[in-house]
Amino acid sequence: KAKGQKGKKITLKIAKNSIRISFDGGRRLDLSKMGITTFPKCILKLADVDELDLSRNMLKKIPSSIQKFQKLRWLDLHSNQLEELPGAIGTLQNLFYLNICNNKLTTKSLPEELNLLKNLCILNLGLNCLDSIPTSLGALKELKEIGLFDNALTTIPNSVKKLPKLKKLNAERNPFPDSTKQEQHSNSLKCVETLYLIQEKDLCSSCLKMCQDERDKLNKLKSMTPGLSKKPSFPLLLTPNSSAKDNQEEWRLK
Repeated sequence: KAKGQKGKKITLKIAKNSIRISFDGGRRLDLSKMGITTFPKCILKLADVDELDLSRNMLKKIPSSIQKFQKLRWLDLHSNQLEELPGAIGTLQNLFYLNICNNKLTTKSLPEELNLLKNLCILNLGLNCLDSIPTSLGALKELKEIGLFDNALTTIPNSVKKLPKLKKLNAERNPFPDSTKQEQHSNSLKCVETLYLIQEKDLCSSCLKMCQDERDKLNKLKSMTPGLSKKPSFPLLLTPNSSAKDNQEEWRLK
C-alpha cells in the first residue's frame, strides 16, 4: 500500500523505451497511465523530444524545469491532480497543443505566462475549477480551438471569443446566467464558409460565380444528409484527448 502511494518510479531506461514516433515523424515521450505521482527528473535528459504525454497519472505539480523542453510542440497533462502550473510553461514558445483538462486548476492557479504561448493553436481547460477566464488569453492570436466545458464559468471575455483564428469553442455545462446565454457562448463562433466580409455587389463576376457555386455545393450537401445533427461536433474538446473514452462522464472527478 505504501508503495502504491509513492507511485511508480520512472527510470531513464523506462523513459527511453517509452519514446514513440508520432504520425508526423516527431519523437513522442509517452508516459501516460503509468501511476506517476511526481514529475520524473530523469526525463529532463530527454528534453529534446517534440511531444510529451504525462496524462492519466496522479501528478499534483509540474516543476519549473519543464522549461528545458524547448522543442516541445505537444504537451498533454490531462486527467491528473494538478492544482497549479509553473510560470515557466510560458517559455515553451514552440508549443501548439496544450491539454490540461480534468485537473484541479483554479483561475488563480493559471499562470499569467500562458499568454506568452504565441504559437498555441489548441488549448483544453475543460473539467477544472475555473470561475473565470483571464482576459490576457486574448493575446493567443493563433488559437483555433479552446475547451472550457465543465467549469464554474458565468461569462467568457470578449477578448477570447473574438480571437481572430478561433473556430471551435466548447463551453458546455457551465453555470451561465441562463440557457439562452449559454447557447450564445457555445455557438458564438460561425463557420468560416458562411462568413461574408464584403457585399456580393463588390465582387467581380468570376469571384461571385465561384462563391455562389461553393454555396450551392454546401447547400446540396446539407440537403443530402438530413439525418445528421445540426449540433456542432468538437471531437478534440468533448473528451480529454482524441484517444479518450467516448463517455465524458467517466472522466469527471468524483
